[in-house]
Amino acid sequence: MAAISPDRMTFLEHLDELRVRLMHSLGALVVGTIVCWGFHERIFHFLTQPLRNAYPAVKFITTGPTEAFMMYMKMSFFVGIFLVAPYILYQVWAFIAPGLYAHEKAYAVPFIVAGSLFFLLGGGFGHYILFPTTFKFLYEFAGDDMQFLPKVDEYFEFYSWFLLGLGLVFQIPVVIFVLARIGIVTPGFLMRQFKFAVLVSFIVAAIVTPSADVVNQTLLALPMMGLYLLGVLVAWMFGRARRKPDGPTGLSSTT
Repeated sequence: MAAISPDRMTFLEHLDELRVRLMHSLGALVVGTIVCWGFHERIFHFLTQPLRNAYPAVKFITTGPTEAFMMYMKMSFFVGIFLVAPYILYQVWAFIAPGLYAHEKAYAVPFIVAGSLFFLLGGGFGHYILFPTTFKFLYEFAGDDMQFLPKVDEYFEFYSWFLLGLGLVFQIPVVIFVLARIGIVTPGFLMRQFKFAVLVSFIVAAIVTPSADVVNQTLLALPMMGLYLLGVLVAWMFGRARRKPDGPTGLSSTT
């Protein structure tokens, strides 16, 4: 029977570790928000640019005395998430690392670097490609008889949740990389599940895409399928069968 490692954490210790990691992440977000606040007007113009491209004369409206201030705060916090994403990913890895074998813990740097990069790529895809195409499509329905006066908080709520969702979706290759290196998934297994990946991609696209047209839904579904296939390639290049070291923490086991 394998000896139990003295470093094994209890349930309460796991909860305490989770609390510490969450506090560190929250502290980083506060710092990121403070830094971004110094550029809040530039951030506002940048985040609203996709809508301005479709509606050149658009004017945002507010309906409360504190709405503009709160919107600048929310936008600063939102951009702060992207700013401190590498540190948050490090906290995620630090939380799950105790449950990994010693050789698996070496994947921390690829996980953090690739995760941060793909998170930014997801946001960039939404900001520069998906949003302009969607807003241009919706603009055609307004005509000359309607004046579009969007509420700034409604626009930002839609924009922020959508981009965060894209950032998470773009983590697919990173997650597959980690799972393949550990030995949980293989290229063959992933390819056998590809038909389900296609179905899930279009279902997610139909739910989150703001317009109901097939073109915009396909614009989201195709990158998701592409990311899944990229993950298959990553699993083929870097995956391996999971080794069975002596113990979860590199300690020898006894029989």
